[in-house]
Amino acid sequence: MAFEGLSERLQSTIQQIKGKGKVTEADIKAMMREVRLALLEADVNFKVVKQFTQTVKERALGADVMESLTPGQQVIKIVQEELTHIMGDEQTKINMSQKPPTVVMMVGLQGAGKTTTAGKLALNMRKKHNKKPLLIAGDIYRPAAINQLKTVGKQIDIPVFSLGDQVSPVEIAKQGLQHAKEEHLDFVIIDTAGRLHIDGDLMEELSNIKELVNPDEIMLVVDAMTGQDAVNVAESFNDQLDITGVTLTKLDGDTRGGAALSIRAVTEKPIKFIGMSEKMDGLEPFHPERMASRILGMGDVMSLIEKAQGQIDEDKAKEMEQRMRKNEFSFNDFLTSMDQMQNMGGLETILGMFPGVNKKMLNNANFDERQIDYFKAIILSMTDEERDQPAIINPSRKKRIAKGSGRPLSEVNKLLKQFNEMKKMMKQFTGNKGKGKKGRKGNPFAGMNLPF
Repeated sequence: MAFEGLSERLQSTIQQIKGKGKVTEADIKAMMREVRLALLEADVNFKVVKQFTQTVKERALGADVMESLTPGQQVIKIVQEELTHIMGDEQTKINMSQKPPTVVMMVGLQGAGKTTTAGKLALNMRKKHNKKPLLIAGDIYRPAAINQLKTVGKQIDIPVFSLGDQVSPVEIAKQGLQHAKEEHLDFVIIDTAGRLHIDGDLMEELSNIKELVNPDEIMLVVDAMTGQDAVNVAESFNDQLDITGVTLTKLDGDTRGGAALSIRAVTEKPIKFIGMSEKMDGLEPFHPERMASRILGMGDVMSLIEKAQGQIDEDKAKEMEQRMRKNEFSFNDFLTSMDQMQNMGGLETILGMFPGVNKKMLNNANFDERQIDYFKAIILSMTDEERDQPAIINPSRKKRIAKGSGRPLSEVNKLLKQFNEMKKMMKQFTGNKGKGKKGRKGNPFAGMNLPF
């Protein structure tokens, strides 16, 4: 995950001051020295680092902190607030036109993920805002760019407007916008050309498109993995086009995350979206306060709730609850639960959003996400009757299921054992409200040796 190194370093640093009953000026200076090094190593702009540490130090040395009953906690609160501040204080939503269609112009260098992000944004607008999007293929220079956008559009069932690669991008944008109006499509995304570097011809073309379509949003797409270069790119595009927002891609990769902590402070333009996975639904609104909480190991429960709401079918959830209460929970229900968990990013991603759960804890837990796929293969090798009534699975059936799934017999036995343990646990929680021997005291999962 992004910010991994920074997160571990900052959490380690603030842990030293967290429980202190008294905080001295020397403690604050030592902490700021560590914070400064952590931020610089994360490729945060040095001017931003200087301003950040100076502000935190000044606030931390104030009388309201030094004389507080919990000074350590107060200092952590200040660090969180200032981290949130440099990333933009609060979520900035996409600009919507009062008179449809809303027009978004996607700009950025080649390789930043602009075309894929255009598709992700279109899907996001349709699912979350009930919009009817149109993608316009305005990149006539990069080989296969038009076909790539058409492939993306087909994948998410969103129309793509194209005039091929022999018509000027300005004309394509003009006719595409007219097509959207005729078809009553209310959200237009123009995928423009990029270069390997910024040049005059590129900027002139983008300026001409901007002048013609008068976009509601000029969305700069930058690759978070390029670190400080991403900030330089954002500055250049902003100076020449006056961008309205930024989308950071590849924030789920092995990146130091400095771009997210620098772009807003340097350009004064908000980060509006972040790409958290390669999946088409892997585009998330950027919440500065939630990201600050994630970095400091305070969790991100709101994003977890939103993920759940987006992936879990409410009717199915209610039906499953009723089946649990009647002790009718089957392998089909178990399969549905595993699918939903994988759609939310897997158990490790989900647990990573809980307060107090850090990367080290997750590594020590030794999750094997492949085990979910193995279990799914075993369940899919069962007959409908076996999934509904696992009690009928005798030794000969187990052998057939093992052979059909390509998994060892020991794994089939392990799954059946854990499924029965889970059913017992559910019965205790739904039947006598958790007051049994595995009720409110202790860990109800203890001894289950869950592999996921």
